[in-house]
Amino acid sequence: MSNNIDYQRLYNRVGSLIGWDFSKLQVVRKGEKWRFYDVVVERSPDNSNLLDIGTGGGRRVLKITSNFRSVVGIDLSKNMIQVAKDNLKRSKKRNVRFVVMDAFNLGFSNDFFDIISCRHSPFSSQEIFRVLKPRGIFLTQQVSEGDKLNIKQTFGRGQDFHVKDGSAKRRYVYELRKAGFEKIEVFEYDAKEWYKTPEDLIFLLQNTPIIPEFGKQKEDFVLLSKFIEKYTTDQGILTNSKRYMIIARKP
Repeated sequence: MSNNIDYQRLYNRVGSLIGWDFSKLQVVRKGEKWRFYDVVVERSPDNSNLLDIGTGGGRRVLKITSNFRSVVGIDLSKNMIQVAKDNLKRSKKRNVRFVVMDAFNLGFSNDFFDIISCRHSPFSSQEIFRVLKPRGIFLTQQVSEGDKLNIKQTFGRGQDFHVKDGSAKRRYVYELRKAGFEKIEVFEYDAKEWYKTPEDLIFLLQNTPIIPEFGKQKEDFVLLSKFIEKYTTDQGILTNSKRYMIIARKP
C-alpha cells in the first residue's frame, strides 16, 4: 500500500509542476528509423511554403524554419497557439506565423502550399489535397495502435487498445488515394523506449491519451506500481514507441 501512496504523491507533484513540456522528458529510444521533421526538410523543394498541422507549442517546427521561405503552424487549441506565439517571440524568427485553425476547414486558397506536415494530429485528406500546389508533398507521422502496448495491457484499457494494429494507417492511405493523391509511400517502426524515472512516465500518461483519464480511477496507482516493478531495467522503465509515416504527392 505504501508503494501506491508514493505513486499517488508523484502523480500530484508532477501535475503541479509549472513549465513542464515534452522536451523535458528523460527518455531514450532504440530502433527509431527517422526523425519526422528531418524528413520534412529532406523532402521539401527549395524556397518552399510549409503548413504544419497540429503544431502544438511550435517547438519542433521552429527548429526547421530556416529551410523554408515561409511557415504557418496551425492548431485547434488556443492555449497551444499562445504557447507557440510565445516561443516564436523568443526565437525571433520572422518567416513564421501561428494560427488557431481547424484542420478539417483550412482557411487557405487552393494550391497554396508546397509542402504540408502533420505530426500526431488528425487531418482531412480532401483539405490537404485542395491547399497543396500541384506536385506538392504531404507528410504525416501518426501513432500506431500497437504503441505503448505493455502499458495498455497492464491497465486493461488504452487508446485504440482493442483496435487491430494498422487499421488507421490503412484508412489514411485509402482516404489520401480517394482524395486524388497518386504516389503514396508508407514507412513504420516499432522502437524500444525507456523512461528514466517514474515522474517521466507519469508526465507522459497525464498529458497523452494513452490511458484515458489516467489517475481518475482508484486502481490506476496499483496498476502503475505493478507496471513499473515489472518493466524497470537498468536503462529505465521499458515500453515501446510504434509509429508510421505516410508521404503522398499531389499530381
